[in-house]
Amino acid sequence: MKLQVTQENLSKALGNVARIANTRSTLPILSNVLLKTVNNRLSIAATNLDIAITQYIGSKVSTEGTITVPARLMQDFVSSLPSGVIDLTLDDIKLHVSTEQYQSVINGVPADDYPVMPAIENGVEWTIPSNVLKKGLQQVVFAASNDETRPVLTGIYFHSEGGKLFMAATDSYRLAEKELMKTKEEISLLVPANAMQDLLRIIGDTEDDVHIIHDDQQVLFRVDDVELVARLIEGNYPPYKKLIPATFATSAKLKRSELNSITKVSSLFARESAGSITIKVDEEKQTVSIHSIASQLGENTAGASAEVTGSGDITLNSRYVLDALGAIHGDSVTFGFNGKLEACSFRDNDEPDYVHIIMPLKS
Repeated sequence: MKLQVTQENLSKALGNVARIANTRSTLPILSNVLLKTVNNRLSIAATNLDIAITQYIGSKVSTEGTITVPARLMQDFVSSLPSGVIDLTLDDIKLHVSTEQYQSVINGVPADDYPVMPAIENGVEWTIPSNVLKKGLQQVVFAASNDETRPVLTGIYFHSEGGKLFMAATDSYRLAEKELMKTKEEISLLVPANAMQDLLRIIGDTEDDVHIIHDDQQVLFRVDDVELVARLIEGNYPPYKKLIPATFATSAKLKRSELNSITKVSSLFARESAGSITIKVDEEKQTVSIHSIASQLGENTAGASAEVTGSGDITLNSRYVLDALGAIHGDSVTFGFNGKLEACSFRDNDEPDYVHIIMPLKS
């Protein structure tokens, strides 16, 4: 293998790909990246057996070839080089990396044993604008669970219903749902949330559509010159739409920035009580107030004016409220609930296609 690439392209590709190389795996080769020449381009790939990322970059190929090299070393080394042209030359299993000022040799491992995700054949294909998918993921992905004992909840659920495509995530304490677009396809995919966090980084600021191909076991996302393949999570997603209330006995509409401010201040006094804050809605005064107590430090009450219907109070986790408000982009927000023990809903008044549900704490 002998070729030339630019430092900028190679460094960016390694940044996208190398992060999923698994240094703790029982298979040592999984801590490597696979370098391979393909049609006068260089393919850089890595996998942890559940996710695989491949990026193609333009190169001047003199001799074809393939090798795997340590991902961390390759990424750190290339990112440290000055911008310009890099020569890559493979001699047996030693990769010579050279520029005008640097000459290095990286010991590689033959690519014969490098695992490859099986190709998706006869899969369902569809596209989605990158900005729509990116915004949806930013609003949903954080609500997925980290608890590996309930694998279904560690995924992002893409599904079509009534001619629309939805994305949802829940950890059983909160739920985020985003309506993405209209679709004629029958879609039901449960994709690992960590794969979707990698996809978010890959999408970046691209304006191209994201091409998606999937079968019953895998899904492939193609963005520009990058491909991400992930194994789907097996199992049935809970019928979460039953958790989203249609009407509310108590609701309040107010500026998002004001609700965010009083929640943030109250959360400082809620650290002892696992983030527990009590939100009180008063129809007569047309106010929303938040109370929190730190037994050793003191207590706090903060309020804001709002358009209120009904009165009541509910105890929520302040971090979950702040996460929900961070995912809402409009100037004003409406939240509503039907009593202390039922789900509380947060909606963006400018974008009705997003809803965030938080389950109350027992006060």
